[in-house]
Amino acid sequence: MEQDTLKFKTDLNCGNCVSKVQKELDTLLGEGNWKVDTAHEDKILTTTSTQIDSEQIIEAVESYGFEAERI
Repeated sequence: MEQDTLKFKTDLNCGNCVSKVQKELDTLLGEGNWKVDTAHEDKILTTTSTQIDSEQIIEAVESYGFEAERI
């Protein structure tokens, strides 16, 4: 099955912010199938998955009080 790469603009500003959503994203996407570039101006979350849609990822991030928007 082909994997989809999705990118999201977020407000995950630092490692502490990322650590708050880590367990949820690891559960949804699998460990190692996502990363956040906190050095990028738009704090880009990049995900790789075969079966998760963008709404599920956005909901997971937003459930911890952060914003996510697919780009």
